[in-house]
Amino acid sequence: MYAVIKTGGKQYRVEHGQTLEVERLGADEGDVSLAPVLLVDGDSVLSTPDQLSKASVSAKVVGEAKGPKIHGFTYKNKTNNRRRWGHRQRYHTIEITQITKG
Repeated sequence: MYAVIKTGGKQYRVEHGQTLEVERLGADEGDVSLAPVLLVDGDSVLSTPDQLSKASVSAKVVGEAKGPKIHGFTYKNKTNNRRRWGHRQRYHTIEITQITKG
């Protein structure tokens, strides 16, 4: 059985016991409930909102991670206007503990 979940504006295909990095969630530690977009169990596929209203995906926040450092530089010609900037995205590492059909 696997499910497709949506979090942080992205969709992920998850199975029981899988760990993955997602955009930061509201909870720092503990269990998190995620709403599935699609749920597949053998031959049956649940995809309509009525079918998915009972389904849920439970996950546990394992820790935090950081993405790669991104450097940037902007300037405007002939005005001595220069700016260096950097960004490093922070993620939560979660482990899928349960997928239920409901």
